[in-house]
Amino acid sequence: MKKSVLVLAILFSIFSNANVRMPLLFSDGMVLQRNKPIPVWGWADANEKVEVRFNKQIKTITADQNGKWMLNLDSEKAGGPFELTISGKNKMVIKDVLVGEVWICSGQSNMEFQMSKTMNAKAEIEDSNYPMIRHFGVAQDLSGTPKEDLKAGKWTVCNKENLPDFTAVGFFFAKKIYAELKIPIGIINTSWGGTCVETWTSRKAFEKSPEFRDRIAAIPAVDMEAIFETYKKSVLDNLKRVQGFDVTMTNENQFKEPNFDDKNWPEIKVPSLWENQQIGNIDGIVWIRKTIILTEEQAQKEAVLHLSKVDDEDETYVNGVKIGTNNLWDATRIYKIPAGVLKEGKNVIAVRISDYTGGGGIYGDAADLKIDFKDSNIPLEGLWKFNVVKVKIEISPNSYPSLLFNAMVNPLIAYAFQGVLWYQGEANVSRAKQYKIAFPLMINDWRTQWKQGDFPFYFVQLSTFDEYGGNSEKGSRWAELREAQTETLKLPNTGMAVTTDIGNAKDIHPTNKQDVGKRLAAIALNNVYGKKMVYSGPIFKSQEVKGNLIVLSFDNIGSGLLTTGSNGILKGFEIAGADKIFYPAKAIIKDNKVIVSCDKIQNPVAVHYGWADDDTEINLFNKENFPASPFRTDDWEMITANEKYKVSK
Repeated sequence: MKKSVLVLAILFSIFSNANVRMPLLFSDGMVLQRNKPIPVWGWADANEKVEVRFNKQIKTITADQNGKWMLNLDSEKAGGPFELTISGKNKMVIKDVLVGEVWICSGQSNMEFQMSKTMNAKAEIEDSNYPMIRHFGVAQDLSGTPKEDLKAGKWTVCNKENLPDFTAVGFFFAKKIYAELKIPIGIINTSWGGTCVETWTSRKAFEKSPEFRDRIAAIPAVDMEAIFETYKKSVLDNLKRVQGFDVTMTNENQFKEPNFDDKNWPEIKVPSLWENQQIGNIDGIVWIRKTIILTEEQAQKEAVLHLSKVDDEDETYVNGVKIGTNNLWDATRIYKIPAGVLKEGKNVIAVRISDYTGGGGIYGDAADLKIDFKDSNIPLEGLWKFNVVKVKIEISPNSYPSLLFNAMVNPLIAYAFQGVLWYQGEANVSRAKQYKIAFPLMINDWRTQWKQGDFPFYFVQLSTFDEYGGNSEKGSRWAELREAQTETLKLPNTGMAVTTDIGNAKDIHPTNKQDVGKRLAAIALNNVYGKKMVYSGPIFKSQEVKGNLIVLSFDNIGSGLLTTGSNGILKGFEIAGADKIFYPAKAIIKDNKVIVSCDKIQNPVAVHYGWADDDTEINLFNKENFPASPFRTDDWEMITANEKYKVSK
């Protein structure tokens, strides 16, 4: 009996003492930042002595009363692999540790965008033998309060097996930097699709901001259960308001039938992702229906249904007959309609769409949405009836401020790194003017939190995307967001990669991430690594009105301005008088300035360049082949001027 009690006492003593524990960032295959003090931290028993060994360094520290400890190793030159040993009452050995350059990659879906989805993905993955490039994928997580460690995540070596899951922008950046420096490169990918900038910003930053503090002050610290219930009610209430009826799967088997009465269903634009329309950024199941009228001759012909692309899965019916299904989100849907299915008069196309994550719905080129009769076709672009029958209720990162900062950024703070790469903004286009405050606020917040000075912060300007056909006449939220990004360059040690020429007006996720990564790398190579080179395109500087002309001057002209295209004609310039009505303008390059005019405007006041959702055609570059950023020379009120950030209640 006494022996049993003694054994239990010993076991209790062993398990009641916490082992030395490290953050998930400190694990096999990690990359440490060179030429800077290296913070190392973790947890142990209160007042426990901890020893850290790395390369030829040995340092010790005593954990505080809460068991936390942190020390700084001296800076190291690039090299490795090494072992990092942490000893207390137990011993941890972290193997295959490299020292080199570390960059944090963050933002929404275009930063999250994986290598497996990029242009020429197969060939890129074949060229994957870069063991000195390492990737740490931060697991997606939410928290109402700042967390000390990540939910999950691990370092992986660049090879054929691991590369498909890397952030594509981050990898192409790392590949270029490695090619120039030939030292280890680590990229820490903390990103989440569809997220606004406010969820990546700390509550402390909001509380100090005149723009946001009153909105944030009324929001108590929230637990995730409370957030979930609030979010669930918000989503379902919004969908009921949009549809006019509850979300339910009751009687959904009738929705494929041609005689089902859908007159009370609301309408949605097709092709276009739900997140850009009234349905919003939901995951779930939505039925959509389109009624068309056919002649007797058309009904008797062979026909093929083209549905462009469906994100993620579709079950497609014509007059109640299932003609096809596919679960590949980026695959073009082409379904043969069997003979006898089409009828003279009314015909109904019904599609049951299941969206599992990210954007949802039919998207892509409107020209790929049609019924094809070989010698003719019927376009299906336009308004379709819809009914949301199921929603996957998960808390949105955008439900409250700081949810992603708390869970996916705060645990990284203190880790030594060189700089940040950022690709985000799509989720903020509706509040583009406020982004001029919100985006710099987040950058300054991260710099304050890390206490590593004004570290490099390089971001990607939004590419072209034809959301609603926005332009100078209607106003363009996308153009206004690009302007907000350009103005953020006023912050020290920032840089912007312009991507107007490598986007896809019909796809919010352009697959050319190679050039995005290379352009970010060019900024870093010039600003950080001493490779003196032109690293960006022309940025509007000033205008001078000379009679019926406006002369535009630019910074970053490199070796000089030029235009692309066989005719050498500048595209995308517009000019307006005091009436604020813009007309297409003639623009020429002279003495590295652009001279703009229009016969309809005798007393010009302002110029727009690329002021549209879809700015694919604009073609002002410098001779180093970097595109000019879109701009306007006026300060007239924007269409997003009164749109403000709102917090769920």
